[in-house]
Amino acid sequence: MSLNSSIPQPANQPTHKGDRTISSDRQPDYAKLAQFLIQPFLESPNSLSVDCEFFPSTAKVWLRVAFEGEDKGRVFGRGGRNIQNIRTVIAAAAAMSGHSVYLDIYGSQAFNGATSGEETGRSSDRSSAPKLREQRGESPKPVQKPRSH
Repeated sequence: MSLNSSIPQPANQPTHKGDRTISSDRQPDYAKLAQFLIQPFLESPNSLSVDCEFFPSTAKVWLRVAFEGEDKGRVFGRGGRNIQNIRTVIAAAAAMSGHSVYLDIYGSQAFNGATSGEETGRSSDRSSAPKLREQRGESPKPVQKPRSH
């Protein structure tokens, strides 16, 4: 039994813990699944907008999500953990149906990598390149004194 109605259940088959087969004639409702996963992080859940585009010839899904800028930190989480977990769940639902998913978050360049293995490009959300730590150049290394016993 699935707690999330956006993931289809096999037709004419009883479901139990060991059965993880999804019929190929149904596909997950990716928009509802994204709403289910993202809305708890939002201060104003009504601001969430989800658009889903399915390309049957390539079995790829393009999922576009938009929400208020103030909620970005909560949705992405520390180090991107929340958004990465959301991507993982959506990718698992897609894999069960033989699809691959690209989750695009409007207004953000960070973590816009796809959830499938063949599309793992990532880009940075920073407007400038990360600052490198200052190199120590040619300063002498500290001299180690011999230990006296």
